[in-house]
Amino acid sequence: MKPKVSIVVPIFNVEAYLGRCLDSLLSQTLGEIEIIAVNDGSTDASLHILQQFADKDQRIVIIDKENGGVSSARNEGINIAQGEYIGFVDPDDWVDQEMYEVMYVEAIAENADIVMCTYFREFGTHSKEKVFPMPEKVCYQQHEVQDIMLRRLIGPLNEEIANPEFLDAWGTVWSKLYRTESIRQNGLRFIDLQVVGTNEDSLFNIHAFYHIRKFVFINKPYYHYWRVNNTSVTSGYKPDLKEKWFSLYNFIESFIADKQLPNEYSLALNNRICLNTLGLGLNTISISNQAPAIMKIRKMGTILNDRRIKRSFEQFDTAYCSLVWRVFYSCAKFRFTIGFYFMLLTIERLRKMVR
Repeated sequence: MKPKVSIVVPIFNVEAYLGRCLDSLLSQTLGEIEIIAVNDGSTDASLHILQQFADKDQRIVIIDKENGGVSSARNEGINIAQGEYIGFVDPDDWVDQEMYEVMYVEAIAENADIVMCTYFREFGTHSKEKVFPMPEKVCYQQHEVQDIMLRRLIGPLNEEIANPEFLDAWGTVWSKLYRTESIRQNGLRFIDLQVVGTNEDSLFNIHAFYHIRKFVFINKPYYHYWRVNNTSVTSGYKPDLKEKWFSLYNFIESFIADKQLPNEYSLALNNRICLNTLGLGLNTISISNQAPAIMKIRKMGTILNDRRIKRSFEQFDTAYCSLVWRVFYSCAKFRFTIGFYFMLLTIERLRKMVR
């Protein structure tokens, strides 16, 4: 029987977490699923664990390939998916039992191309729900999908600037279910992280949302995002992050031009570039960066004085920001590097306290 949902799991050296993830998928109340487990060149026991699970449940399909990164692993999964819809789960995360049944039922009932739920952030000792200030259920159709969701994925406007922590919360692929036909017909694929650094999810979604007719948002947390094994920009220093993010901006800029989107999309991208100075700054002060403080400050001065960043800040309105964020982004806008540096230290300290 053809599965209703194909769940693609890219796997690389996650032996400590893989069993938990697979258990959550195999216990789904929606039984008609296939789990496409893509072993991306793991050197630990991940493949052995996969084979043990596959021996017990034929719904697990294993792809064993050379290491090529998470994007190539997801693309391999897309290539063989047989389900009417496709979902993505990271191997150190897990999902509630009813997640895919709820999302599939909504997709069929609403004839939706993409369905999204919310999620918990898991820190090992506690969980924190990512709260979206939205109604319990929202449907966008036709031009609303592009005018609201596509633009939001590119970047924030007006009041949205006040919440920089939501910049990429809408862009995750693991919180969504996609109509397989839409992905295939439009040739949607993930781009290599070696090219864009991060945000391959958001870039995929920008292209996906451009082509669809209906989107359903379910404001309930069914996904569990494991932060203890996190590899974000704040957990490891990436010396070339700015260059890779500029490649990301170039892809988005070309997309806006190619699709002849209104000027507000370019303004939204400018706002993304400005808000992302937070990520660039946190990357620079990372404890993994062994450079002395004075070198970190100089690095941030170079970032803030970059011509493209300066040009974006010329159009950035801090009036919508809270007082703290207004001060922080004003330091960036007017290139007050010392103030920017010390505010980053405070932000990082507070982030660790409120986790």
